[in-house]
Amino acid sequence: MKGGILIANRGEIAVRVIRSCKEMGIPSVAVYSTADKDALHVKMADKAVCIGPPAAKDSYLNKQALIMAALHSGCEAIHPGVGFLSENADFARQVNKAGIKFIGAHPDVIDLLGDKVKARRAALEAGLPITPGSPGAIQPGPGALEEAKRIGLPIIIKAAAGGGGKGMRIVRDFAELEKNLTLCSSEALKAFGDGTVFLERYLENPRHVELQIMADGMGNVCVLGERDCSVQRNHQKLLEESPSTQVTDQMRKAMSRDAGNLFRNLKYAGAGTIEFLVKNGEFFFMEVNARIQVEHPVTEMICGYDLIRQQILVALANRMECPNGDLVTIAAEGKQGISIPGGYALECRVNALTPGKVTKFNTPGGPEVRVDSFLYDGCTVPPTYDSMVAKIIVHARSRDEGLARMERALNELVIEGIKTNIASQLAILKSKQFRSGDFGTGLYAILEKELPNG
Repeated sequence: MKGGILIANRGEIAVRVIRSCKEMGIPSVAVYSTADKDALHVKMADKAVCIGPPAAKDSYLNKQALIMAALHSGCEAIHPGVGFLSENADFARQVNKAGIKFIGAHPDVIDLLGDKVKARRAALEAGLPITPGSPGAIQPGPGALEEAKRIGLPIIIKAAAGGGGKGMRIVRDFAELEKNLTLCSSEALKAFGDGTVFLERYLENPRHVELQIMADGMGNVCVLGERDCSVQRNHQKLLEESPSTQVTDQMRKAMSRDAGNLFRNLKYAGAGTIEFLVKNGEFFFMEVNARIQVEHPVTEMICGYDLIRQQILVALANRMECPNGDLVTIAAEGKQGISIPGGYALECRVNALTPGKVTKFNTPGGPEVRVDSFLYDGCTVPPTYDSMVAKIIVHARSRDEGLARMERALNELVIEGIKTNIASQLAILKSKQFRSGDFGTGLYAILEKELPNG
């Protein structure tokens, strides 16, 4: 591939994509805002193009600037990374229209899965269990109250578009429904440009479990085990582990079967993640993320499988490799491979609590320890973007061994010049609740008063 791949992103995910490109012998083109002119991904790429000022709307969210950078650089493909435009169907269409390959799902599939109401409907048609909820969008009024009473309390109001906890409220009293519907719709409209909301039964303190898949667009799906993402703060993930302490072999097989059915029905292409809520031995479909996930290294450590490489192979060569070494070429055979996870993997996200210059950055090492980051001595963490600055990932033979390895790795990690959440992550890791393996999405709230700031 002579033209190369433009990475329409920044930070650690841009660095991650560049590394796979280098191993595959593919030229990489970085883009950057003026705030990121000295960023690591800019230094690592074969070529770098400035696309605008610091504000994301004028740079990393500027579709035309990204496409023009790709065309000007002679790129054959664009990798969107995570966040920003990675699940923007309009951007994917514009990329394809410009004669450039979009490394991701088909725009129509992105559109469908980006609407949680439509995604629930697709999951139901594929035979997946879903939580009781409204069959479609809900507007304030008598009909909403009637639907809420049918579903039963507690209820969660969700925005059909977007994520990250925006446009979301829990309702425990029918008298609060009308006010919260209006608030959620207004918040969703402001955040996502779409005020559509719907209702679901709220599950108290469930486990948040997701399955990683890779598919070739013609019905062949590889299911790559689960990741437990239950440790969250304000719906933002903090730690992810695999396998989940609450997923039995029987449940794993059922979840994998259902995931395969859904992605085959969608003729999905590339990397994707299906998210479930697990409660009392049952699992319920939540949503699909039609992109690579921040926590993808957990699966890579378990399976020994480069997910970015597979995304590129599917998009550019119409094929994917399976963890057992087999190569699946596009053919409408509808094969499903299930990879049984090997050992235990854990990821901790390191977030910056303050922007500023990093005066010292020392990473942990040792057997089966991985660090994904864009930091280096003397770099600057701008205040403009996402706060995550590093991911520490470990692999081990067992959960106990993995927790000990992560504790050692976090204690070795040195980031000076900015404040981070390392102390908080260590406290979570050492807590008896997390160690027990018996917890849900409410764990952070339980521990919050005991944790260091961050």
